[in-house]
Amino acid sequence: MGSLSLDAVALASLGLAVLYLLLVGVKAAGALRILGQRPPRQQAADACDGRGVAILQPILGGDPLLAQVLRHNLQALPGAHFHWLLDEADGTGRAAADALCAAHPGHQITCLVYPGAPEGTNPKTFKLDAVLAQVREPMLLVLDDDARLSAAALAQLVDELETTGADLVTALPCYRDDGAPGARLMAQFVNNNAVLTYLGLLPWLPPLSINGMCYALRSERLRALGGFSPLLRMLADDLALARALRRQGARLFQSTAPVEVQTHVPTLQRYRQQMHRWMLFAVLLLRDESPRLRLLIGVLHGLPPLLLWALLVLAVLPPIGLPAVAAVLVLLLRTGLLRHLQHRATGEMRHRALASLLAELLQPLHLLHALCLRRIRWRTRLYQVRANDDFRGG
Repeated sequence: MGSLSLDAVALASLGLAVLYLLLVGVKAAGALRILGQRPPRQQAADACDGRGVAILQPILGGDPLLAQVLRHNLQALPGAHFHWLLDEADGTGRAAADALCAAHPGHQITCLVYPGAPEGTNPKTFKLDAVLAQVREPMLLVLDDDARLSAAALAQLVDELETTGADLVTALPCYRDDGAPGARLMAQFVNNNAVLTYLGLLPWLPPLSINGMCYALRSERLRALGGFSPLLRMLADDLALARALRRQGARLFQSTAPVEVQTHVPTLQRYRQQMHRWMLFAVLLLRDESPRLRLLIGVLHGLPPLLLWALLVLAVLPPIGLPAVAAVLVLLLRTGLLRHLQHRATGEMRHRALASLLAELLQPLHLLHALCLRRIRWRTRLYQVRANDDFRGG
């Protein structure tokens, strides 16, 4: 009986290993196909300085890296017209913007200060909606205040907007790791999943949503599609915009142009808060999709961390044998595949083996947290979320 039990554990481990590698391999194959067709541009010859592009940045103070990130974009894209959308009550954000304007008098920077958004209104979309009528450039780019964009990446986004026939082109996120405990885990979550999630299914399915950290549109086309006004009551603005455009027959295009995100996440508590918000937005995305699509996404993106958990649990059960070998092989193949994908997508090695593994194993717990608790923190703000169009401060 003991031999039969050991054989069953070994067989289960092999099955888990094969299924995990199959699911990850399908997404990786799709991503590599897309990267092969249109690799991200890395060369300065491909760059542009941003002329003819309005960069809309809703700004909220509170992150100590804010001025550093804003300065990087000014230096990388000196020809762009920056619209910095500030809050009246945000003295920290306004002070950072004023200091950068004084230090860069040759740049086109328009600072616009707005009152607080009304209750039940997305504060980011509130400012984007208010500024849209003032944009005179033919193209606009919405860029989060914690996102860094290179001239080469902007050139690729503009080129794809002009040549693909798309109505919106969205960048591919990666995370810049500063070594803090929370940032290390967050970086590995983003860098583990971005390429597999945003590119992995593109050979077979069009984009379901967009990366709200960085996306480009033609100004007049956005106005013709209704602008940001219909999205004011939606908390997940990227999801809401993607759905609004899809309903009107607009085409979304997922670029391989990288946008590098960096926020100060010094503690595991801050990391947990950020993951809670992202996972809740993922729940909102899935809730309105068809059962077939929910099943597909659940299997491809939700099942692998559970398989990895089961594989590791079986690997440490005595006596140590074939299950441990299977787990080690899976971890080695996983590391090699993620390193290769990240290097292909961003030109850099961003993988940290232990933090990467821990970030994947924590995903089911973050999802459970989002399912059970609908109160999220968004920097300095708290929201009670019932649905994407039903949220209140506090």
